[in-house]
Amino acid sequence: MTPVLVYDGDCGMCTRAASLVSRRLRPSADAYDVEPSQALDLEALGLTTHQCEEALQWVGADGQVSSAQDAVARMLLASRSVVRPAGAALLLPGVNPLAGVVYRWVARNRHLFPGGTAACQLPPTP
Repeated sequence: MTPVLVYDGDCGMCTRAASLVSRRLRPSADAYDVEPSQALDLEALGLTTHQCEEALQWVGADGQVSSAQDAVARMLLASRSVVRPAGAALLLPGVNPLAGVVYRWVARNRHLFPGGTAACQLPPTP
């Protein structure tokens, strides 16, 4: 299975970021897919709509799912060699929790970033 980076296609900021990843970070078009959650069979990937609305998802070649900052790290590790060290750094025990705090802040405020719209707001927490 080709790894896939799954993002919220209803979010303008997420779509712009995914486009940047596709154009600038992937070493080749077949290294991994970058797809909006709305275009995929999420169940076949072991994902739910809620997971994809809440955070970026990475489904590895082995089917393992990583979310949020871990998805960013896995994507960077599979990207051009110049950004791979950043992916490894994000997985370090002292860095990963901090990266999670930053990721959650950005996710909560993504509607305020360039390209963000009201559709980018996270769904209310039940």
